[in-house]
Amino acid sequence: MPERILIIGGGFGGLACARELGDTEYSVTVIDRRNHNLFQPLLYQVATAALSPADIAEPIRKTLGRYRNINMIMAEVVGIDVQRQLVQLEGGDRVDYDRLVIATGSEYNYFGRDTWRDNAPGMKTIHEARQIRQRLLSSFEKAERAHNEQEKRNLLTYVVIGGGPTGVEMAGAISELGRFMINRDFRNIQPDQLRVILIEAGPRILAAFPEKLIDYARHYLEKIGVEVRTGERVLDVRSDGVTVGSEFIRTGCVVWGAGVKASPAHRWLGLDAVPGGRIPVDPQLQVVGHRNIFALGDTADFTGTDAKPLPGLAQVAKQQGVYLGRLLKNQSADPAAFVFRNRGNTAVIGRNAAIFDFGKWTLKGRAAWFLWAFVHVYLLINFEKRILVSVQWIWRYLTRQRGARLIEEGSIGGADVTVPSVVYPVTRPGGVR
Repeated sequence: MPERILIIGGGFGGLACARELGDTEYSVTVIDRRNHNLFQPLLYQVATAALSPADIAEPIRKTLGRYRNINMIMAEVVGIDVQRQLVQLEGGDRVDYDRLVIATGSEYNYFGRDTWRDNAPGMKTIHEARQIRQRLLSSFEKAERAHNEQEKRNLLTYVVIGGGPTGVEMAGAISELGRFMINRDFRNIQPDQLRVILIEAGPRILAAFPEKLIDYARHYLEKIGVEVRTGERVLDVRSDGVTVGSEFIRTGCVVWGAGVKASPAHRWLGLDAVPGGRIPVDPQLQVVGHRNIFALGDTADFTGTDAKPLPGLAQVAKQQGVYLGRLLKNQSADPAAFVFRNRGNTAVIGRNAAIFDFGKWTLKGRAAWFLWAFVHVYLLINFEKRILVSVQWIWRYLTRQRGARLIEEGSIGGADVTVPSVVYPVTRPGGVR
């Protein structure tokens, strides 16, 4: 009977590991609660109507289908029986293993205020990205119908909580999308009614980047109309706005990007006290104290050569997945330790504006933006997605059009906005469209 390798998680790390084990003598099973792999770094483009969900997602079965020794199970894992070497699934099913790989990724950290999640979704799933897009686009439609100035401004106020790369990318994208749509497609709202606020509790945005790149990013965000507020903490999030200090800000949409934490996988191993929920691993990614169990990506607490924990980046998970797949395949008696090779840290700020930190040197502006686009296209799951996204990006770069600006029927009810009994003008003041 072939050795059974079970991989929990079909993200960057889990799929990279599975691919390395494809067409080998091992029996490999991948378990994920979703049936698709998702390229999360581009979810913000789904949320801001630049891409459709299908552009950045692909069924796991399609990705791994050509490997006859790999099976996929769509299910929710609820526990691990270490002694009996089996994984427990929701509904009571169990899956046996000889070697187990935990690659369950991370989730947004609401710092004990999980009730905020419904009012301030993050960007970890397609559902959340579509939810943000729905609220974002609906708020423009409601503002178009609103009959007083303050109501319009409230609906066109957007708060992004968290000044990391996700928050910065989202704030910049909302500001640019909003101003373009107002100038081109709407008649009863003005660009100066749009307000985008980026709130960071720490002293600076993009804290992992060098100071000169932070200054560039902040200056560019302010140039395109984003209010950057650092050193301020959000105290409450409601359906109609957020409380920051003593100020309540009414909003049309709130986006959460204030930090992540590891998935609950550590509890399956009885490790409730580990910092940040990350599972301690040795240099070969084996879980400390657990034979034949491995962890990688955002799930693993792995210290790099600089004595700091590796960041929760796609490149980390992918490199660890490739390393672990080869380690399990070769079964070396004395395997070399995993070494992370940093390909650079990046964030896109807006159109023609991005930053790259390669450690010894940095890049910013248009050149960094084109490099960011190239890297993200390259990291997409297959050639088809790369071509599809590239063509769409080129077209939208030339035309500034957004291709996924669809709102579900019934999402703009009459309860949220009072519609005046007036005839709407068809031109802006002065006859300018």
